[in-house]
Amino acid sequence: MFCFICATDFFVWQFFFGMNIEILSVSELTQQIKSGLETLFPQVRIKGEISNFKRHSSGHCYLTLKDEGAQIAAVIWKTTASRFAVSLKDGMNVVAEGRLEVYPPSGRYQLICTMVAEAGLGALQQAFAELLQKLAKAGYFNAERKRPVPVIPETIGLITSPTGAVIEDMSNVLERRFPAARILLYPVSVQGANAAEAVVSALTYFNTTKKTSHRPEVIIIARGGGSLEDLQAFNGELIANAIYHSAIPVISAVGHETDLTISDMVADLRAGTPSIAAELAVPDTQELLRHIDNLQSRSDRLVLGKLEGAERQIYSICSSYAFNRPLLQMQQFDDRLCILVEQMSRLIRSGFSEKAERYASVKQQLMMLDYRKTLERGYVLVKKDGKYITGTNKLQPADNVDLLFHDGVLPAVISRERFL
Repeated sequence: MFCFICATDFFVWQFFFGMNIEILSVSELTQQIKSGLETLFPQVRIKGEISNFKRHSSGHCYLTLKDEGAQIAAVIWKTTASRFAVSLKDGMNVVAEGRLEVYPPSGRYQLICTMVAEAGLGALQQAFAELLQKLAKAGYFNAERKRPVPVIPETIGLITSPTGAVIEDMSNVLERRFPAARILLYPVSVQGANAAEAVVSALTYFNTTKKTSHRPEVIIIARGGGSLEDLQAFNGELIANAIYHSAIPVISAVGHETDLTISDMVADLRAGTPSIAAELAVPDTQELLRHIDNLQSRSDRLVLGKLEGAERQIYSICSSYAFNRPLLQMQQFDDRLCILVEQMSRLIRSGFSEKAERYASVKQQLMMLDYRKTLERGYVLVKKDGKYITGTNKLQPADNVDLLFHDGVLPAVISRERFL
């Protein structure tokens, strides 16, 4: 007996049973869906109404975004939710930005939000105004807390996109005005979901790095112009806090001159454009050299003026009576000293002459009293045993004596007849 089937049944049977199809587990299929879906939608922006909003004790927010035809679960992590200026609630129409993620345990997909704002430009402006009021009340914009930018920085930290006209324009300005400055570029994304976190990471690195060569004296945050949505990352509380707590002065140059962001107002200095920020960050080399020349000329003039003034003062002092009186007195003392020296010389010469004459007189008298002169007149001296005999009582017969004449000595013997 034959069984007949239609052509449609044949093709269905052939598809399911006639082809070699891999059998997947639920986890494997879910993982493939997760990989494909998250790769296909790495970043999305959707508009919808909030429902089932709940803020968990951990700080994370869970909600559903819906419209008239569908709904999608969404999650806002604590770190992201903390920087939102607008309070979210059920029934609010919002624009949410983030990435799709598949959650395998429940087999459903959800939106991981990186930014949520009320729908429409007015909502962004409202969030901007609310954050502006909050930060102003906290003193973020007070002029007295803003630090001066160094006049001649050796190292500049630059936080911006590594590609595009901004980095090129700023490099040209810095090279033209002050090529001696060293530029440290920290490349970041300046738009999109992770832009704010990237800028905060750059500010944190420059402020906390242990490498002295990587620590700038001033930081420039820059990006080109754009819509309010494009600049949204720089209108958040996350960047505002990072700039406010930065120990290094910050120059903000976000957008065009007509754009004004929260980061511009919190920064120590606001520049209308990135090129203007580069001009404000460094001095003009030529102008600096001219200023140095002017200072040198001024210093030379001041020194020369002081020297001339000192010369005039010295001349005036030297010409004054008070200065010349000691000189005159010294001259008088010198003249008096010369007179005293002359008087002393005369006295010494006179005393010497007197002493010399007296010496000559005494010498002549001594010569007249010299026993040898007496001996020349015929007298004789008698010596016995080396002693002069002055009387006969000191001689005995037969004593040997010496007779001293003026021209010599003769020995003699005392005779007995002398004593008879």
